[in-house]
Formats: sequence, C-alpha cells, structure tokens
Amino acid sequence: MGQVNTSIIPEFVLLGLAQTFGMQFFFCFFFSLFYVGIIFGNLFIVLTVIFDSRLHFPMYILLANLSLIDLGLSSTTVPRTISDLLTGCKVISFHSCMIQMFFIHVMGGVEMVLLIAMAYDRYTAICKPLHYLTIMNPRMCMILVIAAWTIGMIHAMSQFIFVINLPFCGPYNVGSFYCDFPRVIKLACMDTYKLEFVVTANSGFISMCTFFFLIVSYIFILVTVRQHSSTDLSKAFFTLSAHITVVVLFFTPCMFLYVWPFPTKSLDNFFAIVDFVVTPVLNPAIYTLRNKDMKLAIRRLSRQVLSSREVTQ
Repeated sequence: MGQVNTSIIPEFVLLGLAQTFGMQFFFCFFFSLFYVGIIFGNLFIVLTVIFDSRLHFPMYILLANLSLIDLGLSSTTVPRTISDLLTGCKVISFHSCMIQMFFIHVMGGVEMVLLIAMAYDRYTAICKPLHYLTIMNPRMCMILVIAAWTIGMIHAMSQFIFVINLPFCGPYNVGSFYCDFPRVIKLACMDTYKLEFVVTANSGFISMCTFFFLIVSYIFILVTVRQHSSTDLSKAFFTLSAHITVVVLFFTPCMFLYVWPFPTKSLDNFFAIVDFVVTPVLNPAIYTLRNKDMKLAIRRLSRQVLSSREVTQ
C-alpha cells in the first residue's frame, strides 16, 4: 500500500475491552468506581498535606506530588475508556492519540523519578537521621520535584519527536484500548526496528533498571539498620514495606508492557489496567493505612471539617 497523504491525518481504531453488553457494563462500572476512588483518594492526600502544617516535610511533599501524578496518569486513559464503553466508539483521532501517548510518558517518567526521590528520602531519614533536616531541606525537595518533571518531559519528548512524523498508511488498529508508542509505531509503513528498540530501551530497560536499583536500595537500608540495631529492623521494614509495595505495583506492569518478549493482547490489557486503574487507587490506601502521621493528620482534618459544619449550622 502507498504511503498516506501527509495532508490527511488518519484516525486510529482502539481495541474494545468487551464484546458483549454485559461485559461492557461490568468494565464501565469497574473503571468508573475505581476512577472515583482515584480522584477522592489522591486529592484527599494532597489536601491533607497542604492543610496540615505538621506534614510539611519532604516525605509528605513528595507523597502529595506522587498522588497528583497518579491522578494525572490515570486521567490520561480512564475517562476516555469509560466514554468509549458508554458510546461504543472505538475511534480516536490522530491528535488525541499523540496527546495521550505524550502525557502517559510524561506522568510515567515523573512518577519514576519521584519514587527514586522518596527512596533517597527514606535512606536519609533512616541511615542519617541526625543530618536529615540538613540534607532534605525545602530547597532540596523543590530541586527533586523540578528534576522529576524535567526528566519526565525529556523521557516523553525523546520518543514523541520520532513518532509524531511517522508515515501511516493503514490498517490503523492500535490493538489496545489506549494509544502507546510500541503499538502506534507498528502501524507505520516503514521499517521501525530501530525506533522500536529506542522505545524499548527508553521505557522498558530504564524501568527495569530503576526497579532493581530501588529494590537493592531498600535492601541496603535494611542491612544498614540491622548492623546498627536489630531492634530497629522491624520498624524500618514496616516503614519501607509501603514504598516497596508501591514500587512493585508501578514497575511490574511497565516491565511487562515494554520488555516482555511475548506480548499478548489479554496480558497487555491486564497490566495496563493495573497500571492506570488499580495502582493509582491502591497507593493512597497503602500510604495512609501504613503511616501513623497520615492517619493522625486525617483524624485532625476530619475533626476540623466536622467542627466547621457544626459552627455553620
């Protein structure tokens, strides 16, 4: 087939998650319920950190930024998927597809760096407690957040600039319920082997290396704590277990989506749902239920809200 006319922007066809009305209703209800949980759970953490002065520390500032990124990452795909399930529409415009891919990787890149920053924060707090406030000062926290956004933008742009000008000549079936670089690249009417390798290295190998780096870092922290005091080991493990759980939930789907050599549509869809729907709703629960300061802050905020209601009444 000949190359598509560059003046004609193609539309891409997304893969429906369900073929029957019953399954469409189930997925629509599932995505809607979880998205509501994602919005309220993550915004609740952000507002708690903002309005409770006792949480104005680097750990919680980074946590609030992570919650915003989780909400943003989920919002790149979930509302569109719910709309498609309700309307039965499986077509996405070229511009919408490009925008979706770009912001998926911006948010993903920012979250990856934030998780590294949170690991560094925990290392400083546990292994160098006397120097914690000196090292993790507000300026350092601001630098880490800016660095996360900068790296996230570079991560997305380094792939986006190659994909945006690819020639597409059909068929335009993405093979998934959302647009992503590996799937869209395969639709180009040219040899994309080198570009596919760039995407795999940029998104897959970096995710895999970062995952193992974080796990090794947490193990190093636990070993260091054990050498100094075995009684503090259980406390450190309890503190780090929430971070380790979030790291596993975030990076496992990424590694399978971008590195796994034998992809299938069902497996890709499963891990994509975990990444965009399940993980963002679990992160607030993991950090609030396993963090004493967050639970106390939530109680204080709840009492303030109740007292303000009584005053207005």
